[in-house]
Amino acid sequence: MFVLVQPYLAWQHLLLTKLSRVWDADNPGYSLRTFMGHSTAVISLDFHPNKDDLICSCDWDGGIRYWSINNGSCSRVFRGGTALLRFQSHLGRYLAAATDNVVSILDVETQECRQTLQGHAKSISSVCWDSTGEFLASVSEDSVRVWAVGSGSEWDCVHELSCNGNKVHSCVFHPTYPSLLVIGCYQTLELWNMAENKTMALPAHDGLIAALAVSNLTGLVASASHDKTVKLWR
Repeated sequence: MFVLVQPYLAWQHLLLTKLSRVWDADNPGYSLRTFMGHSTAVISLDFHPNKDDLICSCDWDGGIRYWSINNGSCSRVFRGGTALLRFQSHLGRYLAAATDNVVSILDVETQECRQTLQGHAKSISSVCWDSTGEFLASVSEDSVRVWAVGSGSEWDCVHELSCNGNKVHSCVFHPTYPSLLVIGCYQTLELWNMAENKTMALPAHDGLIAALAVSNLTGLVASASHDKTVKLWR
């Protein structure tokens, strides 16, 4: 059962800029590195799961850049995503990049597009990998889809959930129960048991749940909302 562990107040000031920063988690006032080079505002970024030196970012114009955290240099520049991107969990072989209602699966080493995932009618607001890197979930206003990783063109949609007018915005696979997808909606968390195709709504926030994150170490789920709070669940 999902229970609230602890609410934390978060102050957020949204400012779209052309640069990215990496901060020291143990010393929040210290910025380890600043990355500059994008021609438009940076929309999304992600750390590679097993290459400690690699971070990736994308901007409004679909420009994607690989950066070295150690020296701050840009190692690669290419195009492929305008909304958000996420490295494949565990393996890091693929990069999922969303543009409008399509997810492009890019080869991390070659930047070649391996697969284009289509099926959403509206713009995708969130993508996430499960902890094994074998499944990818994508969320838009009209539906939630879960895709199975394949070779070549064998990427199949194995689960689909209609949103039925509910405002959905974010998603994350539960760190303890792999068949459970946590979906961030307006004021509620939707717990989708994909094995049984059943959902349960949990009152969570006073606004839209904009982002979700998990800790595989503790089994906790974090939710961040437009109501300016961050909450931890287990």
